[in-house]
Amino acid sequence: MKLADFIINYLAEKGIDKMFVVSGAANAYLIDAFSRTDKTEYVATMHEQAAGFAAEGYAKIKGLPGVAIATSGPGGMNLVTPIGNCFYDSVPALFITGQINSDFLRADPSIRQVGFQETDIVSIVSPITKYARLIRKPEEIKYELEKALFLATDGRPGPVFLDIPMNIQKMEIDPEKLFGFDAESNKLIYNTEVIDKKIDELLKDLKSAKRPVILVGQGVGIARATELLHQVGKILKIPIFPTWNALDIVPSDYEYYGGRVGTYGGRGRNFGLQNSDLLIAVGSRISGRITGGNLKTFARGAKKYVVDVDETLLQKKLQQIPFDVNIHSDAKLFLERLIKKLSGTSLNDVSLWTKQVLEWKDKYDPVRPEFFEQKEHVNPYAFMRILSEEMKKEDILVADCGGNIVVSNHAFETKKGQRYLTNNGNSPMGFSFCGAMGSWLASDNKKQNTVCIIGDGGFNMNIQEVQTLLTYGIKTKTFIINNHNYGIIKAFQDTNVGGRHEASGPKGYLPPDFVKVVDAYGVKTKRISKNDDARKMIKEILAFDGPIVCDVDIGDWYAYEPRVFGWNTPIEDMYPYLSREEFKKNMFIEPVEGWENPALPGEDAKAKKIETHE
Repeated sequence: MKLADFIINYLAEKGIDKMFVVSGAANAYLIDAFSRTDKTEYVATMHEQAAGFAAEGYAKIKGLPGVAIATSGPGGMNLVTPIGNCFYDSVPALFITGQINSDFLRADPSIRQVGFQETDIVSIVSPITKYARLIRKPEEIKYELEKALFLATDGRPGPVFLDIPMNIQKMEIDPEKLFGFDAESNKLIYNTEVIDKKIDELLKDLKSAKRPVILVGQGVGIARATELLHQVGKILKIPIFPTWNALDIVPSDYEYYGGRVGTYGGRGRNFGLQNSDLLIAVGSRISGRITGGNLKTFARGAKKYVVDVDETLLQKKLQQIPFDVNIHSDAKLFLERLIKKLSGTSLNDVSLWTKQVLEWKDKYDPVRPEFFEQKEHVNPYAFMRILSEEMKKEDILVADCGGNIVVSNHAFETKKGQRYLTNNGNSPMGFSFCGAMGSWLASDNKKQNTVCIIGDGGFNMNIQEVQTLLTYGIKTKTFIINNHNYGIIKAFQDTNVGGRHEASGPKGYLPPDFVKVVDAYGVKTKRISKNDDARKMIKEILAFDGPIVCDVDIGDWYAYEPRVFGWNTPIEDMYPYLSREEFKKNMFIEPVEGWENPALPGEDAKAKKIETHE
C-alpha cells in the first residue's frame, strides 16, 4: 500500500474517526488516502488554524489525539498557534504536514530555500512539541508514527509533529516489513514507594491541619481521576478549588466546591485558598494567574504539597513558588493510593472551616442582583448566569479568551456531567468557535448542545469557519459577547497607560455587523439587545436543531470584577475592595504589610477613596 494510506488507516484503527485538514499540493497524497477507507473521514476547514483548534476540541471530548493535516510552507506555519495551544495545555494531538520532494530539500541550514514553499517546519515547531520529525525514509514511518502517538499521550500529554515529503507519501510499502516502536519499555514509571512515603507525611499533616484545602488542575481530568477526586473530598470533607482548566472537574454543584481562585478568582474572593494552613495541589502547575504577581504571598500560611506528572516542574530550583513536598505521580495513581491509606485513618474535624469557606463562596458571588435589573444592553454576568441555568448537565461549553472568558469563569456555574473547555496557557482569540466544532464532531451524543462563547474580537479571527458549520452540518450554538472593543485590553490600558485606548476600539478597531455577515453565509442568526430578552432567547437558541450564531449586545462594557489590582497585591484582596474592617474580619492569617491602603487604579490613585463591594 501507499505510505499515505498506511498513516490514515493506522490512525483510523486507533479510533480517530475525524481528522481536520486544509488541502494543498504537498499533502495531496495524504488527503487522497481518505478516499480508500470508510473507517475515518476528513473535515476540511477554511483555514489551517481552524483545523488545529478543531483538533484540540476533538481531543478534549474524544479522549484521543486530535489530528490536523496541512500543506508545506504557509500551511504548516498556520498550525503554529494551535500547536502552542496543545503544548501549553497538555492536549494530545498529532500535526502532520506535507513537504516538498525530499530530492529538493536544502542541503544545508545556511541555504534559506531550494524548493517552492520549502520550510524547515520541524525546527519551527520543535520548541512547542513533545516530538517533531522529518520523515526521510519510507521504512521509518511505522516507528515514527507509533513513537509520536505514544509520546502524545504518555506522561504529560502534548502535541507531536510529522513532516512528510510528497514523494515519500506516495511510495509503496509493505506494512509487514516495517519495524515499530517499543512503547512498553518506554512508559513512564512512577516510584510508588516514594509516593507512599510522601502520602504518609501528608496524612500526618492532615491530622494536625485546621484549614486544609485541595487545589485541582486539569491533570486530574487527563488522568481520568475525577470520581476519585470527588471520593477524596467526601472522605476528607474539605474545600476543593478548581483552576480555570478544571471547572468541569470540580463542578459548581459539588458539595465541597470552594469557589474559584486566582487573579480573577470570583466566587469566594480567594479567602479559602489564602487562609489555608495545608494546600494539596493535584494536577496543576500553579500558574501566575493563580498566584498573582506577589508570589511570596500565595497561600503563605500553608504547608504546600504538589502532585504532578511533569518531573521538571517538581524541581524546587525551577519552581516560582517552592513547594514543601513534591510528589511525582499521575493524579489517578496518587488519589488511588491516598484513598487506600485514608481507610481507617482518623482526621481532624474541620467542618467549621469547610462551612466558613462555603459561606465565603456564597456571600461573595461576582454576579450581583443589580446586574439582572440593567435596562440598557445585556449585562454579560447576568447573561452567563442565565445561560448556565438553562444548559443541561450533558452539554458542552467552549469558551474563548480575554474578557469573555473572565466573565464566563466568574458567572457560569457548571453542573456535574457538563464539559467546560477553553485554552488557558496560550489563550488565543478565535479558539472557541473552532474548538466547539471539533467538540461537537467528537461527541457521541448529538442531542446535547455544544455552546461556543466568544468575543467580537475572537469571532473576527475565524469568522470564515461559519462555512464549515454549513458544509458539515455542525449544530453548534455560538454566542458572541459583543462589547464592540477589545475589552480586556482597554481595561489594561486604563490601569497601565493612562486610559489611552489605542487600537482597542473604537479607535483602530470596529467589528462588523455579525448578523449581516453570518446571514450572508446562510446560517441562522439571532440578536439579544437587552436583559429582559435573555432567558427566552437562550431557550429558543438551545432548542434550535441546527447551527446558530447569536450577537449579544453588551454595549461597550468591560468591567471585569473582582480582580487583583497591582503586582504586589495578594490575591485575597480583590478590587473593588471590601471595607478594611470586613477584609480584616475574613483573615485567619495576618494580612500583608500595607493592607490598610491597597493599590488603586488610575494615575490619581492617591486621591481616591477605597471603593467597596457592598
